[in-house]
Amino acid sequence: MARHKVDVPPPEYKADPRRFTVDTVLKRDVFSTVERGTWITPDGRAYPAVRRRWNEVSLWFALIAQVLAARESYALARVTRTGVTTPLLAVGHRFLVRGWIEGVPLQIARPSGDLAFFRSAKSALRALHATGFAHNDLAKQQNWLRGADGEAWLTDFQLALPIDRRSRIGRVLAYEDLRHLLKHKRTYCPDALTPRERRVLARKSVIARVWMATGKRVYRFVTRRLMSYSDTEGRGPRVTQVAPRIAAALETHPAVSAVHMSDFQTLGGKVGLYAFVETRAPVDAAALRTHLAALLPDRPHLDQVQIVPRLPRDGAGFVRDDLLLLVARNQIEMLEDLAGTPEMRALIAEIARGRLNLTDRITRPAA
Repeated sequence: MARHKVDVPPPEYKADPRRFTVDTVLKRDVFSTVERGTWITPDGRAYPAVRRRWNEVSLWFALIAQVLAARESYALARVTRTGVTTPLLAVGHRFLVRGWIEGVPLQIARPSGDLAFFRSAKSALRALHATGFAHNDLAKQQNWLRGADGEAWLTDFQLALPIDRRSRIGRVLAYEDLRHLLKHKRTYCPDALTPRERRVLARKSVIARVWMATGKRVYRFVTRRLMSYSDTEGRGPRVTQVAPRIAAALETHPAVSAVHMSDFQTLGGKVGLYAFVETRAPVDAAALRTHLAALLPDRPHLDQVQIVPRLPRDGAGFVRDDLLLLVARNQIEMLEDLAGTPEMRALIAEIARGRLNLTDRITRPAA
């Protein structure tokens, strides 16, 4: 039985790309561009949707991009009825369109103590495997979504494989999907792991051990050294290396009490850096940029500086990176659900109203 009711038409093939209207650029990498928008069916119905397109991929990556997309469309067309992911809506020349999930990735949602989410996630895996597919890429938190309803959803089926649960390889691939889910449960609900789940975590399959010892090293060498590709969902050196330097420099300003850095995708396919600055005295963004330029002679580019009344923090005093990341990326639909308390909702609503990154939103032409 499907976990979620799926009320969409059968997938359309050889579809016209002009029936997709882009609203937001979600991600770009060397294999594809992922965009949020609206898909219009031939009979005029509109669906919130996500388009993956690989029409602008370099010739070096075109064949790999095509193979990955073919896998994804094949899996989505057959897994839709399980209700564990969004339905495939259309496939055309170098693009595919799937439905939109009102939810956020696991690394943003951070479902600490949310046992209901992990029960839902295990149910989703059972439904997926019963359909005859293994996801094969669930170590990535971004491939798990926490929906607005609190349910777990799966996304990104580019590496999905059809399996036969009666075969050894099929059982192993299903086992590895489960083991990766339990790694996330260990991160967010460590005390809730059962003795059996701990045994699964402690025992990698032979395939996983061989992959870690051989194939993964080759994969990293080819992708990172030869292809200059880092599979970090559009993040990379600017986030891991440049952003901390900028934050540290801004925090030396006498008017600044705290800084939190986030990232977002720009229309030019770059990773933009966004600084949320909490101050103890009046100061403007221009003064902060001048201060930054004086302290960092190499002048690393900072796209946006937003001065906020205070940074949102949880009960332990840690900055709510999940909320600020959504503001920086101009994906504010889930803020109210994630905020929790009325006080936090009021604070993040004020910050969202003053957001500065509007460049990832593509203005729709007037009718």
